[in-house]
Amino acid sequence: MLKGIPLVLSPDLLKTLAEMGHGDRIVLGDAYFASAAMAEKNRLLRADGVSSLALVDAILQLMPLDTWVDSCVFALGEAQGGGFAPAPMTLKYQEVIQKYEPQAAQNITLMDRFAFYDIARGSFAVVATGETEPYGCIILQKGVR
Repeated sequence: MLKGIPLVLSPDLLKTLAEMGHGDRIVLGDAYFASAAMAEKNRLLRADGVSSLALVDAILQLMPLDTWVDSCVFALGEAQGGGFAPAPMTLKYQEVIQKYEPQAAQNITLMDRFAFYDIARGSFAVVATGETEPYGCIILQKGVR
């Protein structure tokens, strides 16, 4: 056991976070997300039974987000008019992100599932979580510090 490492972070996830470089992205897919299909060309990690909120909180204790881009956080949005509104889950993510990266919390990019899938396929890794709340997927882009 290591001190100071959140218990929800598996050894494989810690290794992945350490191997990611500036600009690399990690997807946290909810229980309904096609994680295996999205990870066909990248890494698939399992976090069955773990909420994605707990994982975001744990990851952001260790990993900085990218400050060199307008947005380093991507989430599914609920269609509203000609754009997207944050889903209740996105607002929960925003609260967690605010604790660690206030600027990133204010610039979450909302998108439809097909745009989200495109980014997910090109990500460094995909984590299949146990999140069951709708719109429980999020992508984080690593920065430097």
